[in-house]
Amino acid sequence: MEIQQHDPQHQAEGDLKSKGLSGGSVGLIGGIILAISCVAPAYTLTATIGLIGSDDGTKIPVIFIAGFIPMFFAAFAYREMNKVAPDCGTSFTWTTKAFGPYIGWLGGWAAILATIIVLSNLAGVGVQFVYQFIGDILNNEDISNLWTNNVVNVITCVAFLAIATAVAYRGITTTERLQFVLVGFQMIVLVIFGIAAIVESSSSPTGLPFSWEWFSPAGMTLSAFIAGLSGSIFAFWGWDSALTVNEESKDSSSTPGRAAILAVISILLTYLLVSIAVIMYAGVGTEGIGLGNEEIADNVFGAVAEPVLGSPWYLLLFLAVIVSSAASLITTFLPTSRTILAMATYKALPQTFAKVHPKYLTPSTATITAGIGAAAFYTFLTFVSPRTLLDTIYSIGIMICFYYGLTAFACVWYFRKEAFDGFNSFLFKFLLPLLGGIGLVFVFIITLRDSYSPDYGSGAEIGGVGLVFILGVGLILFGVIIMAILRVKTPDFFKGKTLHRDTPVLIPND
Repeated sequence: MEIQQHDPQHQAEGDLKSKGLSGGSVGLIGGIILAISCVAPAYTLTATIGLIGSDDGTKIPVIFIAGFIPMFFAAFAYREMNKVAPDCGTSFTWTTKAFGPYIGWLGGWAAILATIIVLSNLAGVGVQFVYQFIGDILNNEDISNLWTNNVVNVITCVAFLAIATAVAYRGITTTERLQFVLVGFQMIVLVIFGIAAIVESSSSPTGLPFSWEWFSPAGMTLSAFIAGLSGSIFAFWGWDSALTVNEESKDSSSTPGRAAILAVISILLTYLLVSIAVIMYAGVGTEGIGLGNEEIADNVFGAVAEPVLGSPWYLLLFLAVIVSSAASLITTFLPTSRTILAMATYKALPQTFAKVHPKYLTPSTATITAGIGAAAFYTFLTFVSPRTLLDTIYSIGIMICFYYGLTAFACVWYFRKEAFDGFNSFLFKFLLPLLGGIGLVFVFIITLRDSYSPDYGSGAEIGGVGLVFILGVGLILFGVIIMAILRVKTPDFFKGKTLHRDTPVLIPND
């Protein structure tokens, strides 16, 4: 008896339910585009290159590679689980099937929390860059600084979220077509910028010649490596959007998995090109455009765009960051709304969230709820405590490692009976997911340890404990309270009646 490739005729998971989404709408290229869009390369690079560079100097390329490895391995876990259970609940559905309803519910909760926080953050970043972009064009500093006015900031942010919600609400086809334009533009600009920076690096007074030593961790302290690794893993977050549209994909059992893996590889190559180019042009000094200058760490492109591309072409890079934020803002609604939809379908959340629009075939209630939740979250924290808003962004890393790691281990446990039935099974269903899960758990534990200190994030604390730790752990534990309430009100899911634990079906050779 041998484990064969699962196909629609040999579906191992008969309890999965169709949600009524628009099937067959997303192809391989579309899935790759949606995944890249959610990662938001232009926005992510301008924030993470400086943060990683301030700690690790010229070692940015090896840090990106180190963050890529557990994510890449975890992508195989997603791919293998999707083959037997192509369900838009992804992490929620798969961890439920592997470990039961309670762990599965918490995995879904962490995924929803992470995306809601990212939605609000993306909109906030978009507000800042839009006003700076317009102010630079009009040479008006007052306009450039409008984003610092809380009232203007929140009103604009809510407007952006409303537009993104409307686009996501109108259907996956509308979203996919728009993403081809937005992602294409930002990737072209990033490549042009990278090439220009490399070409111009020889004339830069702070530039450095290329060195293969940038790809080696030798000479790095463990604390610096781990700090950079946490940021690197966040930089790859979002590729699983290709999987959350599996029920809307062509050949739902195989296309989403391939799209996720190809997206992760494409993102890594982009990060390596741009990071190498910036190091070669800007160097790692602590003054001016040097990557060691903490004053430019949160927006490297804002400092190096004009020196590299010249005026007015540098504005294209600013526009790419705006486009990147807008594209990711729209796409991030996909994993949020579809996880909520799946949880409601299997009665892990109230049934009102299981509604699908009869015309657009989208999770209508879940999409609107995600938009309102992100807007309320951003508005509340902007007026009450901007420092807390910053710390919630840092806490995302805890949630990402939590639910990605759970999914990787879910694959290992789910396929445990066939893990050693052949080389492919051993590699893709056991070894790579196991290594990916171990890597993510390692970063999860280290991040918890570091974030316990008040020095982590904004420096805020409660009783000597860092606010990032309190938020990251506290929000997950808050989910335990909600889960306990739902266990009493809607017990069917928690009793395994709507989505039960299964082991794979052994399919004999024909």
